[in-house]
Amino acid sequence: MVTRRRFLVAVLAVTAVFGVVLFGKWRDASNRGGQLPAEPFRIAGNLYYVGANDVTSFLLTGPEGHVLIDGGYPGTAPMIMASIAKLGFKITDVKVLLNSHAHLDHAGGLAELQKASGAALWVSEGDADIVAAGGAGDPTLGPFRVLSYVPFLRYPAPRVDHRFRDGAKIRVGPTELTAHVTPGHTPGCTTWSFPVRDGDRELRVVHICSLTLPLALSVGEYPEIRAEFESSFRTLRSLPVDIWVTSHAREFGRYRKFRERDTAKDPADPFIDRDGYVRYIDSAEMRFRKLVAEKPPLSSFPSHEVVTLEETNGIGRFRPFLAPQH
Repeated sequence: MVTRRRFLVAVLAVTAVFGVVLFGKWRDASNRGGQLPAEPFRIAGNLYYVGANDVTSFLLTGPEGHVLIDGGYPGTAPMIMASIAKLGFKITDVKVLLNSHAHLDHAGGLAELQKASGAALWVSEGDADIVAAGGAGDPTLGPFRVLSYVPFLRYPAPRVDHRFRDGAKIRVGPTELTAHVTPGHTPGCTTWSFPVRDGDRELRVVHICSLTLPLALSVGEYPEIRAEFESSFRTLRSLPVDIWVTSHAREFGRYRKFRERDTAKDPADPFIDRDGYVRYIDSAEMRFRKLVAEKPPLSSFPSHEVVTLEETNGIGRFRPFLAPQH
């Protein structure tokens, strides 16, 4: 009897040890979102890639301090800092942290990056409260919004130093970025545009926030998101662009373009991809219209939230428009 009891205790002890180890590995993987380190590199001029293999972060360097766009998952912040150091820059020279949107995979590492750099964090008014709460209260989760308040599902909350509206300009010395609030994916989803000087040419860069359709739209919640996406498509089509990037590397072909640098006449040339920018918006808009077509007609929502077919070119008459370059 004693021997059997000892055996059971031993089995439970071994099981507990394995449980702790496996939980630790799961927690570590969750913090990183499955992300792996990626080789950092210069895209063009003073613009560098310092993100993970898919979740992106970008460094804009300048003589009076640097700007870092997005913080990845909580567990990818060390990768970002390692990439910055590998390129020969210091995290303490980052003076401004910018965020594309409030989701875990783009805002989760901001608190650690802020602590390491001492940088001021700028977040749009639409997403600031969500970021400051570690992701809690995100309306784009629809009926699952309540889950965002569960402590272990939240990310470390950074200090939001500045809130901005559409059209705001963020400056660090000669570096200037313009905020274009392109809501839909989140209420304050922010696209950033800025010029970079690459040799004797100036290239216009657009960092698209996201055009992924949120859960709330799929389950019929948050009806105003339809009008927000319509506005965002128009905004993105109006922006002059040479180089475009997004919050996820796979969307703009980071790895392919990185490899093409080896054989290109100029390493920046593979990233000059206006046609790819147009295709990305077109594809996202068609997915949006397909989903909207499968949902109840807009007339079932309050009149102030209705977007007419004339305003949207009609669900079945998609005619993409892109403003001419200047």
